[in-house]
Amino acid sequence: MIKYLQEDEWKVIEKGFHPEYQRGTESIFSIGNGQFGQRANFEEHYSGDSMQGSYIAGVYYPDKTKVGWWKNGYPEYFAKVLNSVNWIGIRLMFNGEEIDLAKNEVKDFERILDMQKGILSRTCTVGLSNGATIQLTSRRFCSMANSDVAGIEMEAKVIEGEGDLKVISYLDANVQNEDKNWDDTFWDQIDASSGNQTLIVRSETKKTAFQVSAAAVTTSQTAGAESVMEGAYSSKEGYAQVEGSFSLSAGKSVTLRKYVSILSNRNHDNDALNAKASTIAAAAKEEGYAALEQAHIDAWAKIWEMGDIRIEGDVAAQQGIRFNIFHLNQTYTGEDDRLNIGPKGFTGEKYGGSTYWDTEAYCLPFYLNTHEEHVAEQLLVYRYKHLEKAIENAEKLGFTNGAALYPMVTMNGEECHNEWEITFEEIHRNGAIAYAIYNYVRHTGNADYLAKYGFDVLLGIARFWAQRVNWSEDKQQYVMLGVTGPNEYENNVNNNWYTNYLAQWCMNYTLKTILYLKQQHADAYAEKVKKWNFDEATETAKWADIIEKMYLPQMEGSDIVLQQDGFLDKEQLSVDDLAADERPINQKWSWDRILRSIFIKQADVLQGFYFFEDHFSDEQHKANFDFYEPKTLHESSLSPCVHVVLAAKLGMEEKAYEMYLRTSRLDLDDYNKEAYQGLHITSMAGTWLSVVEGFGGLRVRKDVLHLNPMLPKQWRKFSFKVVFRKRELQVVVSTEGTKVELLKGDPLEIMVSGEPVSVS
Repeated sequence: MIKYLQEDEWKVIEKGFHPEYQRGTESIFSIGNGQFGQRANFEEHYSGDSMQGSYIAGVYYPDKTKVGWWKNGYPEYFAKVLNSVNWIGIRLMFNGEEIDLAKNEVKDFERILDMQKGILSRTCTVGLSNGATIQLTSRRFCSMANSDVAGIEMEAKVIEGEGDLKVISYLDANVQNEDKNWDDTFWDQIDASSGNQTLIVRSETKKTAFQVSAAAVTTSQTAGAESVMEGAYSSKEGYAQVEGSFSLSAGKSVTLRKYVSILSNRNHDNDALNAKASTIAAAAKEEGYAALEQAHIDAWAKIWEMGDIRIEGDVAAQQGIRFNIFHLNQTYTGEDDRLNIGPKGFTGEKYGGSTYWDTEAYCLPFYLNTHEEHVAEQLLVYRYKHLEKAIENAEKLGFTNGAALYPMVTMNGEECHNEWEITFEEIHRNGAIAYAIYNYVRHTGNADYLAKYGFDVLLGIARFWAQRVNWSEDKQQYVMLGVTGPNEYENNVNNNWYTNYLAQWCMNYTLKTILYLKQQHADAYAEKVKKWNFDEATETAKWADIIEKMYLPQMEGSDIVLQQDGFLDKEQLSVDDLAADERPINQKWSWDRILRSIFIKQADVLQGFYFFEDHFSDEQHKANFDFYEPKTLHESSLSPCVHVVLAAKLGMEEKAYEMYLRTSRLDLDDYNKEAYQGLHITSMAGTWLSVVEGFGGLRVRKDVLHLNPMLPKQWRKFSFKVVFRKRELQVVVSTEGTKVELLKGDPLEIMVSGEPVSVS
């Protein structure tokens, strides 16, 4: 762990400058609004170690796949979220010397991310070599009230000395990605202009032809009213600036405000981009910084009203859960079904910013429970719209008849992951997408979704599983060979239990869906049978045979299922047998050694016990948890949350709390020393699961909401709200018991700790 940030219920605070952690801090203090986001780079020039990062949702580049040996079926590119126009830049020179915290004496420093308000602020005092002392105070936001707008307010105050402060406010689109495979530049510069009080730059991505325009109006205020900054306007390729000068003495200051609009041709015509961006930036300036910021704060207040989790008696736990909720909400708003949730959000470049199975397995429940129904539905529609691409992906691997294999990594539905053991073998992602449909329907009660979109996806996935298994004459059962389960420290194994069980369940759920559609949506079902050339009798008979005869590895004479064939051939060690200096093993061991070891990266068998909890007895849950958890390194960010939920179910309070702190503070305390690459956005949804499904015990069983709370001894009380079938409920768990209040909607019957309760 790296502990340098102060604990606070609503804020993340860096007290004192820590340049050695600057990249990680830039990730942790990132801000966004669902349409674009910005790492916590300094506005002024900084020559120290830093990664400039400004990202726009849905704008990507297909970087050519880089592999040593090309294999049939490989994707031709790896999609990358692109570092885009640097819109925050405000250079400051006092008496000719540039303010640069890597070179100046930093006399005091405080950086604050106010999660309640969505404001990033900073105060620092710097000593220059020319003897002057300057205090900088800045704050900025990406508006949640108007997703086209961002604002910066910066005050430069002279503490000692006197002279001229030169200010250069600029937009710079000449940017690159650090993670590029072939040293390509990803942008072509189209135009740049300055004048008429506005800076404008417009760029276009190579290959994908996404255009982005940024416009900025900069104002200044010394004494009296705010006005557009006077000075020299200039521009060159991909760059525009305005330069002004202010004569200041000790005690005097200038306040700069920068009103920015960022647009892309995903939402506007190319020819209109510059004009629209300019108009929006000018309108923002007329509205004024204070009003823009207040509208943004008000928008966050509405989000927190429904989405907050309150924990009393444990500041570290409270800060951790709010940090995770904050980043989830500023990453994805559900307003655009072309967008999904990148594993790094707007905080970094790793993983290319693409969509993984994390969305369906971990993120969907968060949005189901904390937002209106359409937000979660958009995540499902995103996959529905990519169904044709999923069928193409399967065809590239030799599948036929409309079998669909959803990509492990994607921007547009096409597979763009270039590691063979993932691309070809980690096929359990298909099952997570089917499970998300099931999860959405049981939570919302909106079974009509199956007739509209859901069945199409389920059919393609069921067809894939039916072709992916093969009959074993030896076992007289269906087997699945050459897969990688959720535990990525095992590659190319046979009969991964989780994958086999998930495939069996998917086909069974599709059969149930067919029965429902024939009874409730006969006409729609008939149209889909024709559309997909579905031979119901033949295909469903095949699925039923596979369901009945699927091979599921089991430890003989016990309740323990085996992660895969041959698992017991491994040396049966536990994590306690590893020296601390050998971890994380993915950074210390060879891949050969990892693959031959017993150690598990993340929940694999236990992922199945989490998804299908009610399929197994308490005795089976305990036997498998006790067998697999001690072998699990939790070196995936997605691992601790599953173990919290299962440990809480089993009454293992100490283990559940230990895992909760790990998941909730994974990035804040930088457990894996990788925050510099960006945050773990999708695992943040797992942190929410840890509280609500873990300590809250929330489940939906047979259309009834169940709660089975556990109050960790470190907490006096915790509370959360959930949306369930157009109702809003508040749950408060304390030493006095559990209180459930209906805030909105019709009365309903729920189960609390096994007892029926009427809530009205």
